[in-house]
Amino acid sequence: MDAKAFGQKGEAAAARYYLDRGCRLLAHNYRTRMGELDLVLMEGNTVVIVEVKSRSETSRGPAAEAVGPAKQRRIILAAQRFLQQSGLSEQPVRFDVAEVTPAAGGGLLVHCIRSAFEL
Repeated sequence: MDAKAFGQKGEAAAARYYLDRGCRLLAHNYRTRMGELDLVLMEGNTVVIVEVKSRSETSRGPAAEAVGPAKQRRIILAAQRFLQQSGLSEQPVRFDVAEVTPAAGGGLLVHCIRSAFEL
């Protein structure tokens, strides 16, 4: 499976992870000039912005390490745009990183880092 296909499967697995826990999906791959939001969900009254990082192998280190300060800034700018356009700018916001890796017996393993960074 190529990297793009694995990334798409990773995003689908992360979305399912959150939906199975009662979140409601607001947007998927929301794009602006400032950046892209992989997943935008509602958990209660909190908007949850999720950056999904899929790794087909762990030798490159934890996927969350790929979400450095510059990437965080782009996500925050895109999130601010989404919140304004959606009328949700007064809602609490949480930024998570979902690491997706192959599971030992097949399938995908999703590990979520809640509140990975802040506004």
